[in-house]
Amino acid sequence: MGGTVVPEDAPDRGAVILDRLFADARRRRCVTHVEHVPARIGTRLPWPVWADPVLVSRLRAVGIDEPWTHQVHAAEHAHGGRSVVLATGTASGKSLGYLMPVLSVLLAQASARALYLAPTKALAHDQLRAVRALNLTGVRAATYDGDTSASERDWVRAHATFVLTNPDMLHHGVLPSHRRWAAFLRGLRYVVVDECHGYRGVFGSHVAHVLRRLRRVAARYGSTPVFVLASATVSDPGRSAGRLTGLDVEVVDDDASPRGATRFVLYEPPLVTSWRPPASAVVAPTPGGMGPEGHGESPIHGHNGAPVRRSATAEASDLLADLVTDGVRTLVFVRSRRAAEVVAQSARRALSDVSRDLADRVAAYRAGYLPEERRALEADLRSGRLLGVAATNALELGVDVTGLDAAIITGYPGTLASLWQQAGRAGRNGQGAVAVLVARDDPLDTYLVHHQEAVFGRPVEATVLDPDNPYVLGPHLECAAAELPLTEADFDLFGPAARTTVDDLVRRGRLRRRPAGWYWTHRYRPDVDIRGVGGAPVRIVEASTGRLLGTVDAATSHSTVHRGAVYLHQGSFYVVIELDLDVAVAFVEADTPDWTTWARELTDIKVLDVARSRTVGEVELQLGTVEVSSQVVAYQRRQIVTGRVVGEEPLDLPPRHLRTRAVWYTVTDGLLAEAEIDEDDVPGAVHAAEHAAIGILPLFATCDRWDIGGVSTALHPDTGRTTVFVYDGHPGGAGFAERGFLRGEPWLRATRDVIAACECTAGCPSCVQSPKCGNGNEPLDKPAARRLLETVLRRLDPAGPGRDTPS
Repeated sequence: MGGTVVPEDAPDRGAVILDRLFADARRRRCVTHVEHVPARIGTRLPWPVWADPVLVSRLRAVGIDEPWTHQVHAAEHAHGGRSVVLATGTASGKSLGYLMPVLSVLLAQASARALYLAPTKALAHDQLRAVRALNLTGVRAATYDGDTSASERDWVRAHATFVLTNPDMLHHGVLPSHRRWAAFLRGLRYVVVDECHGYRGVFGSHVAHVLRRLRRVAARYGSTPVFVLASATVSDPGRSAGRLTGLDVEVVDDDASPRGATRFVLYEPPLVTSWRPPASAVVAPTPGGMGPEGHGESPIHGHNGAPVRRSATAEASDLLADLVTDGVRTLVFVRSRRAAEVVAQSARRALSDVSRDLADRVAAYRAGYLPEERRALEADLRSGRLLGVAATNALELGVDVTGLDAAIITGYPGTLASLWQQAGRAGRNGQGAVAVLVARDDPLDTYLVHHQEAVFGRPVEATVLDPDNPYVLGPHLECAAAELPLTEADFDLFGPAARTTVDDLVRRGRLRRRPAGWYWTHRYRPDVDIRGVGGAPVRIVEASTGRLLGTVDAATSHSTVHRGAVYLHQGSFYVVIELDLDVAVAFVEADTPDWTTWARELTDIKVLDVARSRTVGEVELQLGTVEVSSQVVAYQRRQIVTGRVVGEEPLDLPPRHLRTRAVWYTVTDGLLAEAEIDEDDVPGAVHAAEHAAIGILPLFATCDRWDIGGVSTALHPDTGRTTVFVYDGHPGGAGFAERGFLRGEPWLRATRDVIAACECTAGCPSCVQSPKCGNGNEPLDKPAARRLLETVLRRLDPAGPGRDTPS
């Protein structure tokens, strides 16, 4: 809450951990760079004169003698009625910046109310624990989320003065029932939006309209709340916060909190040699070892003859096991629920050879667990009973866990903001710490660990969201009309596209025009999924017992819980025996496979319109609207440690259609000839260039490679040329393709660089192979892709600077 205090004589624990972790020569060879982030001294200011004296005394009692400078500056803005975004680093005490004005007004005015929004339940419950620990009898704080019982919800509406919830519950539970919340909304003084940098892409656009709807409904009850936003360090936080709320927002981004020194390691797993783990192994080898990989052993080659690099999850499992053996409290961040289970299980198996007690002090933490499971894990992590946790980004956010020594980031998380947020979870007690980015076998990760200036030498990116996306705006206008009839005055609130969108909704019979405004025409509520995935979640049920194990969203169910897919829950393996899309249920049975599964998807694309275009000689770069048709047609079984394909099975799933935005470039036959690419080699060249471009675009846009897709063809019917497409994987687009268009030259130059720098000869997952390729990564021609990109770049930027740093 108050931020970390670093003792002057604090030992550099990070240096000690680093020396022990990389004492092994084989592991040291995987280190491409170590960045020393120095310690920093903090600066304080006196408590504001308006801060409630009881609150100040309670904060002093828990060790906060005075607030940091940035906390006071943000609090003064909020107290003065000015919406503000506080954008500072992890563990800088952002929560005190908003709690000072919020709790002071709640203690001073019995009718005052405040709303807190967090992107995860864990964060909201953590904030509730912190507020209740202050023992302020004048503040009645409570969470309101999917875990809140019906009787508790009634109490919250009637009595709570500080409600902690999430955008989903605000959208589904509060705004549609605003009349039941009338007293709360009438007294609403503050709205806190925590971790607001996470509201990006389609989800961020949805949340932007949920907040506009909140402002509209609050105004109906006579309140104009001040918005206080907390963000990680991002580029242009004021603009991002303004687009999110629709308000003018003050900015406080000068971090005055102290911090301990951090050793930040960039780490590339080794190529797998002729050593192989036992056939039954699905885990990493014992702590300290990566198998008998000597200098004289030759690399294993996987699919299409590409060299196989050891997986990031297997490497992270080893690192976790070694750190726990040394008593180092460690968080491992992974990209998926499955990976969290695999890493934790692998480390536990490795540790069981050392100590059963140590093995029991490692766990996985991810979405999909039952509420009581999550609360128990959070308590064990805070208390120190757990030494190691493998987690999805559910623990990236500001859950207050002190005393952590190390953070392992398994694969680049998609943005620098998230990277630093995850790395900052270590060292939160003010001691030195270690952060390790373990690269996946992926173009972007490979680029970053070999170009440290792209990690440490550039500003954090801006948050990308597009509230004017018609696929987002239209449904929220329907929701707004169902809450209160729309009027002309509302169009300014919802943006410049609101009036034309309302007219379209009237033509489609979704809204009806009356003298008093526009009305929702149906008895039922509009069905809007703000997570942007569409459809009801698919439940995962154990066939033999009927036990509900978890859920996955509808959009990813075709690729994650298809027939034959491997699913992990609490360390146990299951195999899907049936996916029933009609009832949204995947039936599974327990199993112990030594392989995992990867879905194969075929994709086609049609150009609907061109919004922007740039032509330079034989190269045309364009941005526009496309329709993408995709179908999961098969799945591969792959060994867990090496990723080698050991089998493939067909699937019969229906196609899906997506209208979205894309960026694409086309080239002429003459340019292909200049690049010395024969007609037969064109498909492999553009396919390889497409994969690498998808992998590297997240360096220029706040997205993940799984947020975007691509198609390449030697002759596309809509362009009449050889064409490479990269598209947003969300209806209506999310702004990622537009960012690619605006940063075309540096994006393609970085794509060329990652291909040129890769040590393989014919292509591998580090450069041109893709984990989600619908054609099994065939054909791919790495040398031709490099020549193609070099020739394209000579047209787009004849000056040809050596390297661009993304902005």
